[in-house]
Amino acid sequence: MMEIRSTTEQDREVFVDTFHAAFGRFPEDTTEDGGGAWWSAVEMDRGVLAVTADGRAVGTAAAYSFELTLPGEVVVPAAGVTVVGVVPSHRRRGVLTAMMRHQLAELRERGEFLSVLLASEAVIYRRFGYGPATYTGRLTVSRRHAELAAPRAGDARPDSGSVEVLRSGECREVLEEVYDRYRRAQPGAISRPRRWWDLRAGQPPIAPAQRYIALHRDADGVPDGYASYVLSDGVPDAVRRTVTLTVDETIALNDEAFTALARYVLGHDLITEAVFKHVPADHPLRWQLADFRAGVVGAEMDWLWVRLLDIPRALTARGWFADGELVLDVDDPFLGEHGRYLLTVRDGKAECVPTGRQPDLSLDATDLGSIYLGGTTPSTLVRAGHIRAHHPAAATLADTLFRTDQPPHCLHWF
Repeated sequence: MMEIRSTTEQDREVFVDTFHAAFGRFPEDTTEDGGGAWWSAVEMDRGVLAVTADGRAVGTAAAYSFELTLPGEVVVPAAGVTVVGVVPSHRRRGVLTAMMRHQLAELRERGEFLSVLLASEAVIYRRFGYGPATYTGRLTVSRRHAELAAPRAGDARPDSGSVEVLRSGECREVLEEVYDRYRRAQPGAISRPRRWWDLRAGQPPIAPAQRYIALHRDADGVPDGYASYVLSDGVPDAVRRTVTLTVDETIALNDEAFTALARYVLGHDLITEAVFKHVPADHPLRWQLADFRAGVVGAEMDWLWVRLLDIPRALTARGWFADGELVLDVDDPFLGEHGRYLLTVRDGKAECVPTGRQPDLSLDATDLGSIYLGGTTPSTLVRAGHIRAHHPAAATLADTLFRTDQPPHCLHWF
């Protein structure tokens, strides 16, 4: 017998020990990127614990209380699923499935219609209805070829602001304020609750690990961007020592701020290369380099995975940028649910109601999660054989409706 139950603050110690055992780590460990006690921000009133008949805890799952920015700068509550694990002695026994089923039911009871996660393994979470919805990568630029080209557009504006160098511990409130302004306007971005900053949970620049901060201020002296970075020595070669400047994250509220920060990073003395982490695929930095090949894209991967818990509510919550109608036939195998919905979009708003009309697209909950933020086009999944288009114009119509004003991106780690 296995009991799956919700947790309270009294369970914190056993909960922390159990999920660390599931991953073969110890609570004293820090993350490889310099993070602190990231698990200190776990909300124990949102945890799930799997307990054997003899009282041993063997599995955990939890959720953070986040806000997610949807297309159209709509900010909604979202559960950030985390610390999902089963100790090795009890894997392949249905513990994970039972916990995920319990958690989804609990999220619905709370009235939440969206949940998100970062997947440690891509094959696991499709089973539970999550689909990859945002993507990220890193850009490595050789210092020898890091010159930025002069902009050719006649209306390109020179930066009239300034860059100040600080330590992360000196400017927490500024970082918090700039990030919050950024995430409210960026589809796919999630909030960083005050609790995270107070506990210094997560990864730099939130975590205790020392980082330099290049802080950009506009012409009026108002902070509008920052780059969190650290220098590290690489493996010496036969000729010289390599020194890498790694940017944990670059937050910019406008293109001028980003360009100024990139210029600062690429102009840093004593480095041989700069690595920008969490760069979206469509970012213009490569195009700003005088030598296009100087920027090498690598480590491209999925980041934020999305699951819809209430399809009509989720589809009517986000903003839309084209008018039209689409009938979606959605299967949810994990929850044993099936529904057909008429999505009608007019003037940026949507209505979504059950219908008996013939479908334009047939898809499952995973596919719907992937296309929801606009980071994956429906036609891509049609071509991949995941979504069925019932007539030739269906995929094009769906692409038009689900497109967004800007691609979704998430760089918060949780």
